[in-house]
Amino acid sequence: MRAHQIMSRRVIAIRPEASIADAIRVMLGHHISGLPVTDATGKLVGIICESDFLRRAELETEHTRNRLLTVLLGTDRIAREFVKEHGRKVEQVMTRDPATTREETPLEEIADLMERRNLNHVPVMRNDRVVGIITRSDFLSAVAGPLTGAPGYSENDNHIRRSVLAAMAGMPWQPVGLNVSVRDGFVTLRGVVKGDNARRAAVVACENASGVRGVDDRLCLESISPDPEDDYGGGDFVSLQAEPSTVDDEPL
Repeated sequence: MRAHQIMSRRVIAIRPEASIADAIRVMLGHHISGLPVTDATGKLVGIICESDFLRRAELETEHTRNRLLTVLLGTDRIAREFVKEHGRKVEQVMTRDPATTREETPLEEIADLMERRNLNHVPVMRNDRVVGIITRSDFLSAVAGPLTGAPGYSENDNHIRRSVLAAMAGMPWQPVGLNVSVRDGFVTLRGVVKGDNARRAAVVACENASGVRGVDDRLCLESISPDPEDDYGGGDFVSLQAEPSTVDDEPL
């Protein structure tokens, strides 16, 4: 299997000049644990994740160094830590030059990269543009079906899942972080929608996909009403398709 087969295709990004308060609102509002950071041209310049908020002055979890350790670590590192722990903008907190991968990269290489560097998120690139993102939960989704011999899984279910994803691709009401699981023709939908009409549209699109016998609607309403592109420092939707999933996985 390769990166494009399991990656999340609908990716929310944020600008480096945005505030970290805005980044947190986007992450909580869309139930995601990381955001690629792109400049005005769409070029990837960093990534900001939950782990970037472990050491923060607001929580009194910032590093404390005695005089000797400060001397040993050096002024540059101490200053860098201070900026990350007290910074108010995304560019001050984010990880710069994040590890990335390509759409055709084998999953074994990505797994090795994530394990070796203790990564939870790997942006997927096409030339210099972000076209997807892979997280550890995407590996769970991929394993949950055919690799574990999940009861009820079949190639027909996989075909139904692809049909459901295709039916929603590009739709403005498409759920963010959409997960589609299929077992014996019964579809489970998970993700975040902006309102009840968007929820109903997603269910109807699913019901009209060939082979669907029933729909279990587990979509939830977005808790943040403003669109991140308008209010969160210029973050944008890099792509407009849902992430693949199989059985018993949760949205990011």
